[in-house]
Amino acid sequence: QVQLVESGGALVQPGGSLRLSCAASGFIFSLYTMYWYRQAPGKERELVALITTTRDSTNYADSVKGRFTISRDNAKNTLYLQLNSLRPEDTAVYYCSVRNKATMIWGQGTQVTVSS
Repeated sequence: QVQLVESGGALVQPGGSLRLSCAASGFIFSLYTMYWYRQAPGKERELVALITTTRDSTNYADSVKGRFTISRDNAKNTLYLQLNSLRPEDTAVYYCSVRNKATMIWGQGTQVTVSS
């Protein structure tokens, strides 16, 4: 079955950087658009970034443009999210996801906390 396993979350100071990873299995990774979402306490889950299968086209939420970079390694079935210039408001659980027909499939999430 489809499985998504995120890693790389941590406590980091404002202005710091992290790289999140998402190991995918159970489907042909290279054929699917992949997504990173995040959910802060008391807030709805929001789309952070996506990467398509067409020349790895990307799209970002306005709040992270210029600071976050989504990428994929199809040979390793792995999705990445590079987080730079982190702010306290980036604190959230970060999830990778893939759409299977009408259903979004989620990983368990990885916690990113930005605090001094």
